[in-house]
Amino acid sequence: QQLGPVHLAEFANGELHCKYGESIRGADLFIFGSHSTTPEMSVNDAIMEHLILVDAARRASAKRITVVAPFYGYGRQDRKAEGREPITAKLLANLFEVAGAKRIVSVDLHSGQIQGFFDGPVDHLTAMPVLVDWMAANLPDDLVVVSPDAGRVKVAERYANQLHADLAIVHKRRIKGAKNQVEAKEVVGEVEGRPCVLIDDMIDTAGTIVAAAEQLTERGASAVYCAATHGVFSGPAIDRLKNAPIEKVVITNTLPLPSDKHLDKIEVLSAAGIIADAIDAVFEDNSVSEIFDGQNQS
Repeated sequence: QQLGPVHLAEFANGELHCKYGESIRGADLFIFGSHSTTPEMSVNDAIMEHLILVDAARRASAKRITVVAPFYGYGRQDRKAEGREPITAKLLANLFEVAGAKRIVSVDLHSGQIQGFFDGPVDHLTAMPVLVDWMAANLPDDLVVVSPDAGRVKVAERYANQLHADLAIVHKRRIKGAKNQVEAKEVVGEVEGRPCVLIDDMIDTAGTIVAAAEQLTERGASAVYCAATHGVFSGPAIDRLKNAPIEKVVITNTLPLPSDKHLDKIEVLSAAGIIADAIDAVFEDNSVSEIFDGQNQS
């Protein structure tokens, strides 16, 4: 299939405009947009552009509009952790619904309950098959799968089961009231003399991953690797990873990796096949969960 022509422009004051280059009346439309900051636009610009494309499609009489957001913006703000905070993941779902979206497709949401924030169907994909295949082919035997904090244990356990590996957990304590600051404390599990792979849904400032890697190294791990779906790499992330005791950082291309953030130790795998299979299943009214043997729902 060819991408449909869309003309995107920006007014002098920074407001965004779009126009579809061909008729989409009665079309089953899939609108791609990954919510990230790039040299060209901020994450908020990217989300606004996505919403405007949905609105334009609804007004052009598209039959069904599916939002494909490989990385769903504001996914970490899925609850009130402290008083007087927003639940922005729900706000974003509301915005897409009001704009005209009938379905959302995303990859490895930060938390599964976000599926319930949108009243239409949500197809929650996982990059686990791609990452597991790479790890099985490239990482040493006697591997230990490690969760960098307690919140990721269920995900890490699924990877451990797929790889027939042992599981360990780094106990992490966040500093109350301080954003993006993490203090790692203890390792639960046997890692001494063994290669370890840290599993997470995203790497943002890399504070969590680097602190966990340092703990594993201190506990005698023979090598530390890291696998994550989304490479956000904000602020000090690249410098932290460059200097961290991590052999390889494996991510997928759900987000673009600018040239200034390329490192020899970062390897980017393609999630295109997973997303393409899901879109085909949605279009043909087939099961999406069967693509993943139900692993995307657990």
